[in-house]
Amino acid sequence: MTKITKELVLSILKEVKDPSQSNDIVSLGFINNITIKDTNIAVTLEVPVHRGASMEPVRKLAQQKLLKIDGVTSATVVVTAHENKGEQTKVESSDNMTEKVLESNVKRFIAVGSGKGGVGKSTTSVNLAIALKLEGYSVGLLDADVYGPSQPRMLGVSGRPASVGGDMVAPLQNFGISLMSMGLLVPDDTAMIWRGPMVQSALTQMLNSVAWGNLDVIVIDLPPGTGDIQISLAQQVNLAGAIIVSTPQDIALLDVVKALTMFQKANVPVLGMIENMSYWSCPDCGRVDHIFGEGGVKIEAKKRNIDLLGEIPISAEVRKGSDSGVPIIISDPESIQSINYRTMAKTIIKSIKLDEEELK
Repeated sequence: MTKITKELVLSILKEVKDPSQSNDIVSLGFINNITIKDTNIAVTLEVPVHRGASMEPVRKLAQQKLLKIDGVTSATVVVTAHENKGEQTKVESSDNMTEKVLESNVKRFIAVGSGKGGVGKSTTSVNLAIALKLEGYSVGLLDADVYGPSQPRMLGVSGRPASVGGDMVAPLQNFGISLMSMGLLVPDDTAMIWRGPMVQSALTQMLNSVAWGNLDVIVIDLPPGTGDIQISLAQQVNLAGAIIVSTPQDIALLDVVKALTMFQKANVPVLGMIENMSYWSCPDCGRVDHIFGEGGVKIEAKKRNIDLLGEIPISAEVRKGSDSGVPIIISDPESIQSINYRTMAKTIIKSIKLDEEELK
């Protein structure tokens, strides 16, 4: 039987990487405590408070690896979260101690909409944001769905944004993405019973009262419909373009047409359409089923002379990634979905002229 020592446990845990920082959890200083009693191991991972939700897959992997040590009968890994003051945005002060907030400089804004709920718009938004980050750009993600914010869960962050002086707050970060969402400001089980003016005010604050910093692009995850938020956004932000997400189903495309018309009336260029849940491929036999219809978005895009950016197949792994806070482009970068997101990001970069010379 292998002798169980702290050195052995640490060597095993060094095989576990934090996907957000591409480094192992030992080198990152996450190991707070190791307790060994006979053939039982207990480990505590201490992480910044906003990373708590996204560390569950890492915790499980660490626990599984420890259980494989010869002679170990039980292994328990728990995650604790703490405030990391070093990660908060610093506030400068003048000689008379008046607080100054760092100005934000965002070069491009991209809206991701659908006009229809349940087509995978938020999943598309978070994976595209990370894909743009992987191409070397600084990226923010604004969850503009005030009534049903889902990006904190999908990006694996939790906790309230830190104040950086006055009414300004700092966005939370994970996987290199800066996030602001109403989901960070209210409990998950609280219903937002707001009328139009309050919704517009909330959007204005998330745009203007957040220390976004210097970003190349902010991806805006729009709510369903063509109402107050969409209109207010078009008025407040000089959108570089909009991306339309839909399933191939006819009933979904009915609402998508309304979203297309809204952006055209607001003089916002439509960068292209994405067909989500395009098909399902059986992992065992390879059979392809078009559950929601075949080619609906492609036909609509061609009819309206709009580019089809890509087709994303249905996958349980995409759903698992969204629920766990580790999007598929991070959890399975070689999947067909991840490859498609990377390809679409490159097309978007060219469409909104995110060339290196201009950004430098």
